[in-house]
Amino acid sequence: MKHQSSATHLAGVLHFVTFKARFVGKLPAVYNAHYLTWSLFGYGALTSERARTVSDSNRKSGNKRTPPRFDWKLWLYTNYDCNIKCSYCVAESSPAAQRRALGLGNVQRLVDEAVELGFTEIFFTGGEPFILNDIYDMLTYSSARVKTNVLTNAMLLRGKRLENLLTIANDNLLMQVSLDGGLPEHHDAYRGAGTWAKTVEGIQTLQAHGFRVRLSTTETPANSAHLDKICEFHQSLGIPEEDHFIRPLAKRGFSPEGLNVDKTSLVPEVTVSVDGVYWHPLSTDPDMRVTEEVFPLKTAVECIQEQLETIAGNGGEAPSTFT
Repeated sequence: MKHQSSATHLAGVLHFVTFKARFVGKLPAVYNAHYLTWSLFGYGALTSERARTVSDSNRKSGNKRTPPRFDWKLWLYTNYDCNIKCSYCVAESSPAAQRRALGLGNVQRLVDEAVELGFTEIFFTGGEPFILNDIYDMLTYSSARVKTNVLTNAMLLRGKRLENLLTIANDNLLMQVSLDGGLPEHHDAYRGAGTWAKTVEGIQTLQAHGFRVRLSTTETPANSAHLDKICEFHQSLGIPEEDHFIRPLAKRGFSPEGLNVDKTSLVPEVTVSVDGVYWHPLSTDPDMRVTEEVFPLKTAVECIQEQLETIAGNGGEAPSTFT
């Protein structure tokens, strides 16, 4: 997990605490070192100090709030079926879930339009993307044009799947693996018995073949008191601090607990599934949908920017970055 001694470190700590306090209603009793950042990829959101300043200013003067910076990250839900069923999955993915595949042709067109619009990163998520036979063609096409991240539980990366992945490896393709603990019981409680061992094996396989591996951890009641263990563990794997990120639970999908989030509370990150364009990858529920029309992507982006202006004009708390 990230450890910084600079002002950036402090801003990350304060921002996480402010975000958590806003939705949960109280500050954590102890500001542990693991509250450095809750943005999976480290993108800066409003610091708590700036958020307070803007909020106070709005209350005193009645001024409209300035819309937050728009993050040019595109998320693609390639599919919804998965080899496991995590009890907090925001996408409600499982082996029994319908695939609802986005499809290679749509992905290629989305990549082209995203690059033209100025998007700087594309994230492939699911479901488990490596269930798909055409995921390798998708990743090849995307990583040849833009920085590409694929989110995975790393449990399927062996045999023919691993061989196919190795043929498309390049510096523009990053692997983001979900790991919720340094010990099996901290991970398996929400992801299923035996999943920790298989995920760790997948991480080590990727590392052995030269892939850069990033880890994302969801803080849960099972691991909250033991986040130091996963920090020790990822260090033992040789994964640097800047490649481990922790985020809180969100009360979406399967999860009955966590933070309540919606369009007004989240800085948008354009998200596409076969069912339309959404505000944020945390949810493809109907209330988070921007438009049912995927193409042209520019139309959805403009709609999101307009909605941002409207939300900002209504005042209130500044939205937060959550990925």
